[in-house]
Amino acid sequence: MQIAQSLASCGYVKDTGTPKGRGVFASKPLQPGELVEVCPVLLLRVSFDELPEDLQRVVFNWARLAGMNGVQAVALGYGSMYNHDNPANLRYEASDDGQYLRFTAAESIERDAELTINYNDTGGDVRSEADSWFRLLGVAPYGRRSRPKSG
Repeated sequence: MQIAQSLASCGYVKDTGTPKGRGVFASKPLQPGELVEVCPVLLLRVSFDELPEDLQRVVFNWARLAGMNGVQAVALGYGSMYNHDNPANLRYEASDDGQYLRFTAAESIERDAELTINYNDTGGDVRSEADSWFRLLGVAPYGRRSRPKSG
């Protein structure tokens, strides 16, 4: 991934109007595969279990994404603020050098639709069969939101 790509996001933050609180929403229509955001990451060289609970809810599994064992990552920008959905409408991946997260649209997304990632698939995919992330943290996932259908 070239770092020269824009680091600006195609989103904005607002209250979701649900118990989730804030979320990130599309500032323009997005097409499948379109770059939404490139986020620098802060690398934490500590096991997941050693992190404070607040950080456990926002870190990315850097061992799985970037092959760096014993490392967790906090995404800057909006990266650690995307809410969960299954399926989600964004994919994410680590840069080759492990210094950035790249978020791309997995489907057509309308302007003002909430941008989401799948917390259960720590490899960045949009779908998962289990709610393992929620069980690990001892929280119940909120029901699936209805979002506008793209067409």
